[in-house]
Amino acid sequence: MVYLSHFSFPDIEQEYSFLMGMKRTCYDTYYPFQVLSRHQLRMLDFEPVTILYGGNGSGKTTALNVIAEKLGLKRDTAYNRSNFYEDYTRMCDFETQGKIPKDSRIITSDDVFDFILNLRSLNDGINQKREDLFEEYLEAKYSHFQMKSLDDYEQLKKSHMAKTKTQSRYVRNQLMDNVREHSNGESAFLYFTEKIQENGLYLLDEPENSLSPLRQQELLKFLEDSARFFGCQFIISTHSPFLLSIKSAKIYDMDEEPVDVKKWTKLPGIRVYYDFFRQHEREFD
Repeated sequence: MVYLSHFSFPDIEQEYSFLMGMKRTCYDTYYPFQVLSRHQLRMLDFEPVTILYGGNGSGKTTALNVIAEKLGLKRDTAYNRSNFYEDYTRMCDFETQGKIPKDSRIITSDDVFDFILNLRSLNDGINQKREDLFEEYLEAKYSHFQMKSLDDYEQLKKSHMAKTKTQSRYVRNQLMDNVREHSNGESAFLYFTEKIQENGLYLLDEPENSLSPLRQQELLKFLEDSARFFGCQFIISTHSPFLLSIKSAKIYDMDEEPVDVKKWTKLPGIRVYYDFFRQHEREFD
C-alpha cells in the first residue's frame, strides 16, 4: 500500500535564497538547512517499503523527521527540532494517494528506549510493593484483629485472607503480576508490534537498535507481512543487512552524491559484511 507517493525538499538554490534573506546572523547552525541539499537530495519517491541507507551524518534521520513534521505524524518523544524547522518544512512539498491514516506515526530509537525504561520502572515499583505485602501478610496473619465498626471491614478482609491463604497466594491476589520481564530486545520488538497497526504509514528510524540478529529477522518478517497483507507503508532508515534485504524494498543510498537508488547487495556497508565473512569462510567449515 502507498499512502505517501513522493516528498520533495528544497534544493541548494532555494536554501541559499532563504539564508541570504536572513537578517539575524547570531545562529551557529541553520539545521535542517544544508543537510539534505549537501547530498543533492531533491525528492524521494516511495514504494510500500522504502529504505534510507547511509552512514552517520548522511541525513537519514533528518529526512524522516522533516517528513513526519510536514505530515503532522504522531510521535512519542521529543527530537532535535531547531528554530528553523518551520521555515524548512514550509519549503517542502508532498503528494499522497488518498488520505494519510490518522494513526500513522514516526518511531525512533528514543521512543523505544523510553518504553524500555518505563517497563523497568514499572517493574521496580511492583517489586517494592511485593515486599511491602510480604510484611503486611505476616502482620495480618498473626494479629488478633477484631472488627469494631464498618471502617474496619477492609482490615478484616485482609486478616481473613492472610489466615486462609499462603503468603504467595495472598500477595498474588493483591498485586498485579510484573509486566513480563523482557530483555531490552524483547521489549523493543514488543514496542513495534504494539505501535504498528493495520493500514498506516510508519516512519522507522534505525529500528534494529537493541535487537539481536534473530530479533531483526523477526522484525523483517513482521514488516514484510504488515506491508504485504495489512495495508502498511514503511519508510525506514537502517544499517541492518537483514532489514535492507526486505523483499521489493526501494533503497536510497544517502552516501551518494547525488543520492541514488541501489540494490541492497550493492551497498558499501553490505559489501563490508560480505567481504568479512568471505575472509573467514574456512572457520565456518
